[in-house]
Amino acid sequence: MSIISIALTVYDLREQSVKLHHLVESHNSITVSVCEKKAGVQELESRFLVPGDLLILTGNKVQMPCDAILIDGSCVVDEGMLTGESIPVTKTPLPKMDSSVPWKTQSEADYKRHVLFCGTEVIQARGACSGTVKAVVLQTGFNTAKGDLVRSILYPKPMNFKLYRDAIRFLLCLVGTATIGMIYTLCVYVLSGEPPEEVVKKALDVITIAVPPALPAALTTGIIYAQRRLKKRGIFCISPQRINVCGQLNLVCFDKTGTLTRDGLDLWGVVPCDRSGFQEVHSFASGEALPWGPLSAAMASCHSLILLDGTIHGDPLDLKMFEATTWEMVVSGHDFHIKGAPACAMVVKPCKTASQVPVEGIAILHQFPFSSALQRMTVIVQEMGGDWLAFMKGAPERVASFCQPETVPTSFVSELQIYTTQGFRVIGLAYKKLEMDHHTTALMRDQVESDLIFLGLLILENRLKEETKPALEELISARIRTVMITGDNLQTAITVARKSGMVSESQKVILIEANETTESSSASVSWQLVEEKKHIAYRNQDNYINIREEVSDNSREGSYHFALSGKSFQVISQHFSSLLPKILINGTIFARMSPGQKSSLVEEFQKLDYFVGMCGDGANDCGALKMAHVGISLSEQEASVASPFTSKTPNIECVPHLIKEGRAALVTSFCMFKYMALYSMIQYVGVLLLYWETNSLSNYQFLFQDLAITTLIGVTMNLNGAYPKLVPFRPAGRLISPPLLLSVILNILLSLAMHIVGFILVQRQPWYSMGMHSTCTVQNETISKLTISPTAPDKIGSNGVFTSFENTTIWFLGTINCIIVALVFSKGKPFRQPTYTNYIFVLVLVIQLSVCLFILFADIPELYRRLDLLCTPVLWRVYIVIMLGSNFIVSLVVEEAIIENRALWMIIKRCFGYQSRSQYRIWQRALANDPSWPPINQTSYSDMPACGRGVSYSNPVFESNEEQL
Repeated sequence: MSIISIALTVYDLREQSVKLHHLVESHNSITVSVCEKKAGVQELESRFLVPGDLLILTGNKVQMPCDAILIDGSCVVDEGMLTGESIPVTKTPLPKMDSSVPWKTQSEADYKRHVLFCGTEVIQARGACSGTVKAVVLQTGFNTAKGDLVRSILYPKPMNFKLYRDAIRFLLCLVGTATIGMIYTLCVYVLSGEPPEEVVKKALDVITIAVPPALPAALTTGIIYAQRRLKKRGIFCISPQRINVCGQLNLVCFDKTGTLTRDGLDLWGVVPCDRSGFQEVHSFASGEALPWGPLSAAMASCHSLILLDGTIHGDPLDLKMFEATTWEMVVSGHDFHIKGAPACAMVVKPCKTASQVPVEGIAILHQFPFSSALQRMTVIVQEMGGDWLAFMKGAPERVASFCQPETVPTSFVSELQIYTTQGFRVIGLAYKKLEMDHHTTALMRDQVESDLIFLGLLILENRLKEETKPALEELISARIRTVMITGDNLQTAITVARKSGMVSESQKVILIEANETTESSSASVSWQLVEEKKHIAYRNQDNYINIREEVSDNSREGSYHFALSGKSFQVISQHFSSLLPKILINGTIFARMSPGQKSSLVEEFQKLDYFVGMCGDGANDCGALKMAHVGISLSEQEASVASPFTSKTPNIECVPHLIKEGRAALVTSFCMFKYMALYSMIQYVGVLLLYWETNSLSNYQFLFQDLAITTLIGVTMNLNGAYPKLVPFRPAGRLISPPLLLSVILNILLSLAMHIVGFILVQRQPWYSMGMHSTCTVQNETISKLTISPTAPDKIGSNGVFTSFENTTIWFLGTINCIIVALVFSKGKPFRQPTYTNYIFVLVLVIQLSVCLFILFADIPELYRRLDLLCTPVLWRVYIVIMLGSNFIVSLVVEEAIIENRALWMIIKRCFGYQSRSQYRIWQRALANDPSWPPINQTSYSDMPACGRGVSYSNPVFESNEEQL
């Protein structure tokens, strides 16, 4: 049963069961079953849960068997399975409203804060007035969040990669070629008067020869070897087909916190403020405690930490902040009880060594948890025996917007820039006193979060990881675009981009700011140049970022990068869609992005025909990781299953390695395609020539070519590792590309010419015309006995195979040619290790060639009889070697001088005026010829003629039919 919407109304908490009204597809009420278990909800797994069941959660560390909406009490949940970080998250009950609107719209912001998702662990259940924690089942089985995760593993997002589409076309071409061969075979054998069953058998043989059945297996081995090499580097893959896609990546998006920068946050200091402005920085490195006041009370109580088994758990930021106060955490009721507070309320109190703290402790009565969308959290607390207070913590800009204007210092923006430009993480704090005339849970969030008093800024240090800069430099040198998508402050993101090398010192950053439509004006977008200026000895800071008001004419020279916030991205997407692709072409820094906006941005890049990779630590990145062509999770938590790739080492060094292996795997796939095509065409041409004489290859001859030659080559040819250096161009992404097609066609023509020459020349030899069918030095009596007519060879055995000089010549030419083609097609630099480093492959080729030459020159009658061969004069065997050597030299020269000559193909492209049809290339060419781009110190409005909605564009390469939760 699928629920469209549910309206929840609590009628009477004194009744044994809670009455709920459900609005479902059938518009019928569902009977509520009360499942009250003492040991927790995990015991409910033994019975069949259905949407509408009421769950009563008791105990701690309970794993949810379904998706359920919390209606009474609160829970602390570990959502590592979904978010990738095992950080406890507080879930609050759905607000109780006397209305019949859908429950999702009742939530003030993100509805997920009220949902207990399947597979997550309820660390702690806290009852409210009724003393129990109650939730209503929403979804079960594969309809849950965990079920969606499992389904994404079982049925990955379809990747409409051109390589696989071209492979189907390639096989269809082979089928067409086989059809032509069938018609030819029917004509030859029918005219020869062969029996019908023999004609049908020979015609069907042509299909299995022209269409190689081993092709899928040969392609799979290359991916398997690449997956094994990645595993040795600590990179695990759950979708092996994505490895080939990695070879086409030309844009990689990175999360900042935990990905580019270190996970750990160090509390650098706090900047208090009063009505006169900001005060001196209080540094925690000195070891001095922060003087008592609202600011220290906010640091001690405005968090989502929990106490479990005597240990404090929670967000690292909250943990660092609380530890800096040196306070302690207890649960009300253990040591003391606060009048009017719940028995299980969390209480923070100063440690015994603390002095000059006039309060015994602070009880945390109610929390409005942190939300990425809201960028803030709020708590309602009570000083023991004192006032009721509300504290807010979050993004400084958001916190300041809820404060009384007179309490926010006039230097707020410049002060914030000073720290964000250094890469610090800055948190704003605010508070207000509450007049409590009713219970805390009855207060609406908008009532609490208003008319606050700004307290100051909390400064946390988050340094770059050591591996970040070298990895980004390697990607940039390979002409792979790097983009930062973060939920952090915009100025901090700009500074991190500069420090990491994502934006070089010579490149400019243009800040884009977009505003929504207001009553007085339409939506607008402004462009300002961000300039890095040195600022000497200002509170021991080295530099800060300033907005240039005057721009000289030479500011448009050189490259530039756009930086914008999530809010601006949303406004531009809605009101300036024609500008969006222009911005994305040079958009590098995207800050204050919500999880949904991250996914949308990745999708917009894909619409521009970019092959997009996304690298994140799992927190708030799951949507983008699943949306990207290649998602790389740096988290080892369960959320990594939502991403095709997971790195055991939590840094971005894995990204260049993955691209190298992807390129090597892609080139290997092309090599195998070409080799399997040539192998099938060599057999096809040889068999059709023999069919002209109503002859064919014997079973043992086919078996030798298929197993001893092709199978061993297919297994070992893919063993070349990835080249250690990323070159500034990608391998071809399509089978149907001129160099690849030309390579296959030329080699087929060379093989065809060699086989025809050998077929005709052997018939013109004097020893052939004399009717001799064995010219061995020592005559083979077995073969002599089989010679009945001096003019034509006779049929031997019951399988209709003929021994003849044509058969012997064609078999040797085809078998050794398969070895030659494998050597020619085995590519090395610049995407794979040189062929000579693949020792097993080289050894196999040497052994195969030695065996073939041994069979060719050895006069062993029994061996020839087994392989249905005839002995030929030594001179003719030398002619065969000369023909094969000539074919090898011509094929190698063509492959190296023409097919692999990148400079030659670039010249040909320029001569024919070829230009890439990718959307981003088209936009790059258009913007390069636009003298008015980029606009600087300008403001555009949505009602202007040039700034409306543009024509939508789509990307046929990327397809996704996934449904959002």
